[in-house]
Amino acid sequence: MRKVINISSKLFFALIIMFSACKTDFLDTEPMTEVPQEVVWGDAGLAEAFVLEIYNGLGQGGLDEQMQASLTDESMFTHPGRGINTITESRTNPADQGWVNRTYLWDSLYTRIRASNIALKNLAEPQFENANNLVERLKGESHFLRAYYYQQLLRFYGGVPLIDRPYELGEEDYTAPRSSYEDCVNFIVADCDTAISLLNGLGASGGRAGDVAAMALKARVLLYAASDLHDVPTASSNSSTIGGYSNQELLGYVSGNRAERWQKAKDAALAVVNQMAHAYKMDLTEPVTPEEGTDNYVILSTGGGSRAISAEGAIDLLLARQFVDLKDEGGNYVGRNNGPNGYHNWAGNTPIQNLVDDYEMIDGTRFSWDNPTHSSAPYQNRDPRFYATVLHDGADWKPRTADVAGRDPFDQIQTGQYQVTTASGGTTTQYGLDTRNSPIEDWNGSYTGYYFRKFTDPDPAVVDQNTRQYIPWPVLRYTEAVLNYVEACIELGQDGEARNWLNKIRFRAGMPAVTESGDALRQRYRNERRVELAYEEHRFFDARRWMIAPTTLGRKIGLIRIFGTLREGVQVRTYQYNPENYNYTYTPAELDPGIENRQWLDKMYFMCIHRDEINRNGQLAQNPGYD
Repeated sequence: MRKVINISSKLFFALIIMFSACKTDFLDTEPMTEVPQEVVWGDAGLAEAFVLEIYNGLGQGGLDEQMQASLTDESMFTHPGRGINTITESRTNPADQGWVNRTYLWDSLYTRIRASNIALKNLAEPQFENANNLVERLKGESHFLRAYYYQQLLRFYGGVPLIDRPYELGEEDYTAPRSSYEDCVNFIVADCDTAISLLNGLGASGGRAGDVAAMALKARVLLYAASDLHDVPTASSNSSTIGGYSNQELLGYVSGNRAERWQKAKDAALAVVNQMAHAYKMDLTEPVTPEEGTDNYVILSTGGGSRAISAEGAIDLLLARQFVDLKDEGGNYVGRNNGPNGYHNWAGNTPIQNLVDDYEMIDGTRFSWDNPTHSSAPYQNRDPRFYATVLHDGADWKPRTADVAGRDPFDQIQTGQYQVTTASGGTTTQYGLDTRNSPIEDWNGSYTGYYFRKFTDPDPAVVDQNTRQYIPWPVLRYTEAVLNYVEACIELGQDGEARNWLNKIRFRAGMPAVTESGDALRQRYRNERRVELAYEEHRFFDARRWMIAPTTLGRKIGLIRIFGTLREGVQVRTYQYNPENYNYTYTPAELDPGIENRQWLDKMYFMCIHRDEINRNGQLAQNPGYD
């Protein structure tokens, strides 16, 4: 020990002598990784960087390896042990919420809300030159982002504490009670209105919000506010869990005129609908061809992010989470995370039969397994959006990788079992390359018989296994606002206006007009929304706010079993999907409950608040069903 001190002492005195010959201000240094607050808010570039960083709360958008679609009747997550089942099997509790995307986590969202509050406080009296109205833009974005993150909290947990300023060190009390659902809606709408005013004329650019994005967020919040789940008398009549809750004001409106709420939702949505510069092929008077319908949907879902697809669909995006070359992120690998194992991909969030069955036939009738024409060829003559969303058995896809190409020179999805001819002229049965009995990474095969195509770059040059893609995530879409408008019109009894705009979306997709009225129109609309917005994080909330979750999210997972039998006299050595060579049978079934056993309990209408948050803030009331 003595020796170390001596060496250290010699080094210290040597440094004193060295620095004595240099400038004496070496102690006046600033941290290299931090910038003092007064410097940030005194510099336009640093202030803008601070506000832009708040956008990082969008995370990967919805393009994480585990997607929220797998908490719904759209999809299932293939790989066990990651918390998905905790939610889908209604085992969520305050000590173990299960898997929650960071874009919905309580602490993550409040971190972004605090940053927004800091920005608004410091931008109130800017200390830098306001060139090109930068201050107004930054204030508008801060109001929008605060509104957006509160909206995420509100639709996940119900009413939450409304904090509109940054807490400082040394305050007596950092706890706060939850505000009522109504107060939260009013706060968010006010922030949206302020953002609309401050961002007037500024469109979405480079992943930044403009005035129309703020309009769309307002429309979404008001639509939710008018829905069944958030009208406490309606919700209570449908759920004893909600009816017996002592803090119902946290969940919705306990009184008031519901028709007025629907009118506000309609007016807010119409303000977005009128922004026709964002309308992609919404002026059609009859359906396009099925092929064009599929192409239109691919153009919309790739959002200008594919070199192989027209970028026109980007106009539908009012705000998007963009992916760029400068950063390697999980959202760059949607194809790898979700594609077929026969392409060396991971089959993460695979469509389930429940979703597939809800795609209509091309003539607008419902698909039915009881219809022999439908059940004998379930992938023929379906809604064109089906083919742009789901990879099914026999679907054409990208070139196989070199090590697999010899097994499938035809580049088709194989999720069944098929007879083939042996070298001796006999017959044997083989599993498809994209099954869980495949010779290619069988552990990554789909359980359901389907794979996720939407948001995957179809460019053959993008090898999903190891190549980044740049498809953006749609945070807010013009088409969503149109659907919001349609829903509000239906609930106000304005069926003609609702059909008019609903059919504009259907014509773009190559589907015939709907003609129903009343509840029949409502049901057609709900299915249309399910299909058009598949995998976009809407179904999780739509099924809840409509209070149809017990019969949708609570259903067991459906899958498909496919067998191809060689026709008499036909010989095939290398399998290819071909109805002229094969008789195919399609058998719907349910997933083994040991893998995932979905059920619904009414407590899942709202997520529980984590125990740690309750312990930190004694004023927080827990949601119903979790005590």
